[in-house]
Amino acid sequence: MKRILVAIKRVVDYNVRIRVKPDGTGVVTDGVKMSINPFDEIALEEALRLKEKGLAEEVIVVTIGPSDCQQQLRTGLAMGADRAIHVQTDAIIEPLVAARVLHKLAEKEQVMLAILGKQAIDDDASQTGQILAALWGRPQATFASRVEIEGGTATVTREVDAGLETLNVDLPAVITTDLRLNEPRYVKLPDIMKAKKKPLDILDLASLGVEALQQVQMVKFEPPAQRSRGVMVKDAQELFAALQKKGLV
Repeated sequence: MKRILVAIKRVVDYNVRIRVKPDGTGVVTDGVKMSINPFDEIALEEALRLKEKGLAEEVIVVTIGPSDCQQQLRTGLAMGADRAIHVQTDAIIEPLVAARVLHKLAEKEQVMLAILGKQAIDDDASQTGQILAALWGRPQATFASRVEIEGGTATVTREVDAGLETLNVDLPAVITTDLRLNEPRYVKLPDIMKAKKKPLDILDLASLGVEALQQVQMVKFEPPAQRSRGVMVKDAQELFAALQKKGLV
């Protein structure tokens, strides 16, 4: 069966202004709107479009985290995913652990494609997709801005510093998505109601043979320094003088 596995992450909504806790131990999440990581939402949209083209038969959405993550899985099901898998844990999940979980699920489900967002907006690690490809021993195409599948090959246009690069990768493969790949669909109320009847399986790390190892410890969180107010100048000469005064030229 041609299956696509899509990994999503629960993050603070990108429209929310992040606030650091007074003691510096993290960011404030109580009462804050949470949503699917925007890059992961793009990954899910691309998987759904591939299915609608007849290139896949089933889209599976998976997340790793506490019980609250089921809200985002239901959103994924409302978008059009066929079923969901929740690997439930309260542990801090680093990219290596996430990749190990996805590797186990990719093999178990015998997927032809694993699609992830290129990074999460909370840690900006941009590592999970690459590690998954290495563990799985399959090709990878990161930062995709266009995906085409024909036969057993995926043609991926990816964004690089110098412009665009096109890769042909044999399936199964790992693809990570960039912002310009697509625009995720709007979820309608009837789809939300239908999503409640779709299967959502709950697993734990132990059942997959994965241990939640934490190799990086967050010591302190600090908000970025406030920017100084700008200065209006009349002409280029005054601008040069102001920059020279600050020692910038």
